[in-house]
Amino acid sequence: MNQYEVMYVIDTALEDSARTELINRFNELVVKNGGEVERVDEWGKRRLAYAINYKTEGYYVLMYIKAPVDLPRELERNLKISESVLRYLVIRYEGELPAKREMNRPVREAAEAPAASAVEAPAPAAAPAPVEAASVEAAPAEAVDEEAPVSEAE
Repeated sequence: MNQYEVMYVIDTALEDSARTELINRFNELVVKNGGEVERVDEWGKRRLAYAINYKTEGYYVLMYIKAPVDLPRELERNLKISESVLRYLVIRYEGELPAKREMNRPVREAAEAPAASAVEAPAPAAAPAPVEAASVEAAPAEAVDEEAPVSEAE
């Protein structure tokens, strides 16, 4: 059996229970066709890089599976048929399962965090930058040497 990494983006308009049911349906499809689901990582709601079907956010799901060669085609067919799936990608990989890592915070929390830290952070003290700029501007003017005209009489 080959190892595959499957990522798909679900429409955020789907309710939580329907989204969970959809994820379970894809997991059951893998098991029913002779595969094995190694891990399912739900990344949560994230902003899309560009609008897909007029949607700007999607719910990301990453799935690692071991499956026979013909299973990815059937899984892709089901992902394509589902109207709730905005995009999907199935990749075969070799080696060990990547370690689970903590993903970035969801869109709402990430937007609130910089705003909160901006309020708490004190304003930086004014630096004497104009004084330094004046001395830097004066230095090139002094360094310019004019050459005397060379006479061609010799």
